[in-house]
Amino acid sequence: MLFTRRHILRSGLAATALAALPPRAFAASSLTLGTATIDTLSDGHLVLPTGFISSHEGTAGVLAKFGLTGPQLEPPCNLTLYRDGTHTVLFDVGAGPDFMPTAGKLAPALEALGVAPADITHVVFTHAHPDHLWGVLDEFDEPVFANATHMIGLRERDYWLDPETQNTIDDGRKTFAAGALRRLQVLEERLVTFDEEKEILPGILAVNSYGHTPGHMSFEIRQGNSACMVVGDAIGNHHLAFAHPLWESGSDQNTEAGAKKRLALLGRLAQEQMPMVGYHLPEGGMGRVERAGDAYRFVPEI
Repeated sequence: MLFTRRHILRSGLAATALAALPPRAFAASSLTLGTATIDTLSDGHLVLPTGFISSHEGTAGVLAKFGLTGPQLEPPCNLTLYRDGTHTVLFDVGAGPDFMPTAGKLAPALEALGVAPADITHVVFTHAHPDHLWGVLDEFDEPVFANATHMIGLRERDYWLDPETQNTIDDGRKTFAAGALRRLQVLEERLVTFDEEKEILPGILAVNSYGHTPGHMSFEIRQGNSACMVVGDAIGNHHLAFAHPLWESGSDQNTEAGAKKRLALLGRLAQEQMPMVGYHLPEGGMGRVERAGDAYRFVPEI
């Protein structure tokens, strides 16, 4: 094998990252689905002001019940890895080094599972926000997962590749738009798009969950009678989103549509008792939805 500067840099960075991170940084949940396995991988966490989650007057009271009383929240970032013996599918790619210093930890998490970037056959994006997309390129602006087919919903791709998005999106997300445009332009020739309610790979169905972004997708993974739903940011936290799903979230670009989709997803997941993976949910993000009076609660799979 020819070792280039790129290989040497990657090896050094990976070793440094592994040495610097505590064991909990690699913590993952795991689920067997028929003959397939689903693992969650930690990309670290975000640091967000409480108001970004919701500006509702009841927010502080709900968060206090979960022991969250400060001005900031630190939601975890959970990526999903699906392996069925033929396909090795990574849902989202994390934040990379350019978004927040507390995120972008995917490389050592993959290494802890014994998975190399070259092993990934498909990268599937729920949406193109920074903590889900920006880890797709390396320090040389080349795809990290060079052997993978990269897949994104048609509506989501078109929105972020439209140069006008940077002029129409709200000021707080203009950097989101610029970052998505640059990365998707690099990937454009290798991007495969799909529509809602289509099977994008054997046993993997794209589910419309527009609202958090204009083309946000969730994914139902099914083998026989067993299924799991990867919801991305359609259900964005384990407190307000479950206790008050119709409260509008500041993290959603279309707050009304996001609330409606969130309520519909929660109702379906609770009724079917289908396991789910939420990108910003605790304990690795894997769990189930249970009814709690007129609302819901998240029950982690530990």
